[in-house]
Amino acid sequence: MPATERLYYSDSHLIEFDARVVDITERVSGWTAVTLDRTAFYPTGGGQPSDTGSLDGARVVECTDEGATILHVILGPTPKIGAQIKGRVDWPRRLDHIQQHTGQHILSQAFVTLFDAPTRSFRVMDQVCEIDVDLLTPTTERIERAVELANNVIWEDRPLNIKEVSAEEAAQLPLRKDPAREGSLRLIEIEGFDLTPCGGTHALHTGEVGLIAVRSWERAKGLTRIEWVAGRRALEDYRRANTTARNIAAVFSTARDDAPQLAARMLEENKQLHHRVRALEEIASRMEAAELLAEAQTTAAGLRVVMKTFDNRDAESLKQLAQALSVQTGVVALLGSTEKDALRLVFARSSDAPGDMNALMRDACAMIEGRGGGKPEMAQGGGKNVERLDEAIESAAKALSI
Repeated sequence: MPATERLYYSDSHLIEFDARVVDITERVSGWTAVTLDRTAFYPTGGGQPSDTGSLDGARVVECTDEGATILHVILGPTPKIGAQIKGRVDWPRRLDHIQQHTGQHILSQAFVTLFDAPTRSFRVMDQVCEIDVDLLTPTTERIERAVELANNVIWEDRPLNIKEVSAEEAAQLPLRKDPAREGSLRLIEIEGFDLTPCGGTHALHTGEVGLIAVRSWERAKGLTRIEWVAGRRALEDYRRANTTARNIAAVFSTARDDAPQLAARMLEENKQLHHRVRALEEIASRMEAAELLAEAQTTAAGLRVVMKTFDNRDAESLKQLAQALSVQTGVVALLGSTEKDALRLVFARSSDAPGDMNALMRDACAMIEGRGGGKPEMAQGGGKNVERLDEAIESAAKALSI
């Protein structure tokens, strides 16, 4: 089968073309794969997803590179071998990929220029892009320097040129990365800035990329993984971020740019209030413990058993009460709390009281369809069978009978 002529190699902005069907194959999915003598559809590869579009009345949902040929996976009427058909590439998707892929060339070269940090991998995903850069000492300042250089190159609107060279010629050129294939190479040159082998679709001028913005970065597998967006994605990301910022500012009744400082101050105040509340809860727990002990059941051996359930009491407060009870002599506290469709348990005992709270908790959690554990002196757990809370606590109390 003759090789498919790849029209996108010479014109990344070509979205309509005529072609002849040279082969039809059925896919396991039940869809049909069409091979053409020529195509403007870019197949998945090099970190860039494939184009989508149409072949006459059929929808092209994916394109794959089979070496010399390209398969167009279609959903719809199957054309006949030898038929002349019209193909149309979805331009918004193609433009998005042009912006992301060209943006990657620019951003990757910026890291090489500033920090001698090559890109090891590149991915275009649904909402964002990622590059893994061999940048050993990343900081936000260094990454923003690379982004600034990249955007300056974009705004200078430098032309991109396509060059076809032999392997021997390529060996004499200052390529940003080594070629992944042998033989003649297709090089993408950003005038005065970058030269690299690539088979993807790219802009005619860097200005077409619009803007590059970094969303986040982290260390991953010995490299620096950078999440970024370009072009329309950058605009959409700004809109989402701006909407979020304005909504947060509205909560604090302040201007958008003043919200972070005000939020930080309120978080600090909340932290201080939280400490004060916990201190007051500790005092209240001691008073509450005294009341509960006065009402506690006493076993034949003189062990005081406190059994109590609460509504909407958080785990920390429940634990504080259990600790306030367990500092007394001869006490076992079996406490529970319900909140919506979940419950929590805390079992604790005095150092001189008998019983293994961890064992009691395991048995109780089995009844309430949950899990938990701890030490012989104190254990915590939770579950979802709220209806058996009282039964679980009563069962634990019976196990303590001496």
